[in-house]
Amino acid sequence: MVDLRTRYLGMELKNPVIVGACSLTADMKTLEQIEGAGAGAVVIKSLFEEQIQLERLQLENEMEKYSERHAEMITIFPDLTHQGPKEHLYWVKEAKKALNIPVIASLNAVSEATWLEYAKQLADTGADALEVNLYSSPKAAELTATAIEEAQIALIKKIHAAVAIPVAVKLSCFYTNPLHFIQQVDKTGVQAVVLFNRLFQPDIDVSKLKNIFPFLLSDKTDNRLPLRFAGQLFDRITADICSSTGIMDADDLVKMILAGANAVQIVSTLYKNGVGQVSGIINGLTGWMEEHGYQSLQDFRGTLSKKNSTDPWSYERAQYVRLLLHPEHMLDKYPAV
Repeated sequence: MVDLRTRYLGMELKNPVIVGACSLTADMKTLEQIEGAGAGAVVIKSLFEEQIQLERLQLENEMEKYSERHAEMITIFPDLTHQGPKEHLYWVKEAKKALNIPVIASLNAVSEATWLEYAKQLADTGADALEVNLYSSPKAAELTATAIEEAQIALIKKIHAAVAIPVAVKLSCFYTNPLHFIQQVDKTGVQAVVLFNRLFQPDIDVSKLKNIFPFLLSDKTDNRLPLRFAGQLFDRITADICSSTGIMDADDLVKMILAGANAVQIVSTLYKNGVGQVSGIINGLTGWMEEHGYQSLQDFRGTLSKKNSTDPWSYERAQYVRLLLHPEHMLDKYPAV
């Protein structure tokens, strides 16, 4: 029988399939179904600083709505204040108590003080690890890439020093040189990097002349970017590599392990196919390994990485040159071109 175990964030997972942070991991019944389907670990839906700030503002507005109805009325809600992240922290504690698989907390904040405060509080819930979601949306053209990256590296160091549990850094792909930045992240001592965060982008409804924010699930073509970087990072960093985005089935999982990933995160495929897809992916991985004669993930992890690939140009710009020299490959697939 094949061995699906893998090491991630200093923990031994029974298999490399992790359900990523999403609304599915904010429901106890679904979490239990995810565990029953065989997932190796789960990332609880993220704690967002902006959400807490918005809820606090909404509460304050509601409390002040009738405060001046009577001349002698000061407030009709004495000593009532928003409890900040307490509800979320309670939820993480309950998830940890209910599940036997590793539970990873997730944090997305803005200000440094909040990053550190919430990171410590999430660590105190008993979560097995903490996933830090980095994303910068610059608003000033004079802010340099170097300044953004240095600030993020400094923040990672402080978070890593502030908590006693393993830390993973989930990154966007929008860095001038992601390979260099990830190497700097690796030097901070964090235990894993997650490639990559799929960020929602704004759109415009031209018929209604307004901004819209569509919720679009990923598809299989989206996994090529994490595949490229997992393949280039294999054996070049100490941190574990977790591939995320566009991993829909067992074939996609196998590709990531071949490229060098320790584990993967899945979300969109569960919305499209149901929680049972977890079992399907695990069974597909088992069948593939048996077919190819592999007994463990380590037997083939990284065999098609940049380091080990027999084609030295697999992860290089040369692939575009090949397409230009042999356009018939594109014409075979798209005959109308």
